[in-house]
Amino acid sequence: MPSATDELIQRLYESPPEGFVAARTAAIDQARKSGDKPTAKRLAALKKPTVAAWVVNLLALRKPELIDELVELSGALREAQRGLDGTALRELTNQRRQVVSALVAAAGKLARAEEPSIKLPLGEVEATLTAALAEPEIAAQVRTGRLIRAATYAGFGEVPRPRLRLVTDDTDVDEADTGTEDEEPDGGEVVEFPQQSARERAAAERRRREREQRRRELRRELGNAQSAEKRADAQLERAESAERDAGHLVEDLDAELAELERRRTEAQADVARRKQARRLAEREAAAARRQVGDVQAALEDLESDESD
Repeated sequence: MPSATDELIQRLYESPPEGFVAARTAAIDQARKSGDKPTAKRLAALKKPTVAAWVVNLLALRKPELIDELVELSGALREAQRGLDGTALRELTNQRRQVVSALVAAAGKLARAEEPSIKLPLGEVEATLTAALAEPEIAAQVRTGRLIRAATYAGFGEVPRPRLRLVTDDTDVDEADTGTEDEEPDGGEVVEFPQQSARERAAAERRRREREQRRRELRRELGNAQSAEKRADAQLERAESAERDAGHLVEDLDAELAELERRRTEAQADVARRKQARRLAEREAAAARRQVGDVQAALEDLESDESD
């Protein structure tokens, strides 16, 4: 059974991203006030999801049975790939497109119900679900409902070859591998095309090299982008931590100011009381002086009458 913290985290990742940071900060402050430092630390480590990741999270958290269906289809695709079953691959590839399209539509409906005005990057959502079909690790991440960014999977692309190639768990199903050029007969043997000209082979090899070069360039760019992302995330975490600390300082100062204001009000009231007491004492002193004067005058009159 999920804990209260797990349920809180689920609510954070179900809510639109624009309110994530404020909700997380409030949850951290509440945990700190209650003395629950482990929970505060755990919440502080959570990262804000992109809009695309939020949409996928909604689907995983609200409709987990649809993600299970996606994972089952992924396993069937890999089995067909291992067996080089061209007919099954074509059928499953069509099914994959239909399932992914249906999941994207369902995810979009859930997201629009939560935030009608938000712009939905459904292309990134589709790419993430397609990647989950190809990579069990990505599928496992999708299932958690705690993605922070969209995922992509490029596969090896369309590679013209005289033979069908075996597609492993680490590759995606593409049109070149479903029998469009190299069809499998019922006996399971692979049909070859030895009549391919030297010019065609050279052109195919050139295209392959160009794709490999482009793949290496993209991987370098991806590595650089991921490094930059990590640095940006670390900077964001430091900035958020500094913001929280500054907020706590303001709260402490506000509390101190409130206490000083309370003491100032009490001191002003005490001054007013003491001023009133002084004025009363002044009146009493004046009355006492008048009485002394009156008594002295009466005494002097008495003494004067006696001397006469």
